[in-house]
Amino acid sequence: MSPEDLLTAVRALPRADKLRLVHLLVVELAREEKVKLAEEEGPYPVWTPYDAYDAAGALWQALRQDEGER
Repeated sequence: MSPEDLLTAVRALPRADKLRLVHLLVVELAREEKVKLAEEEGPYPVWTPYDAYDAAGALWQALRQDEGER
């Protein structure tokens, strides 16, 4: 199948099938490059400012310093 024929066939696909195709291609390319992709399901660590007192202190200092420069 030529690339033009393939592109025509892909354009004819419904949106959901196009998304599945993109996902399949990304997984295949990642496998070839030995890149670990995130799991489809499961917990993901996400940083949150909750209980980040050091970050709050640094922000407070920056704000105070900015006020002093005005």
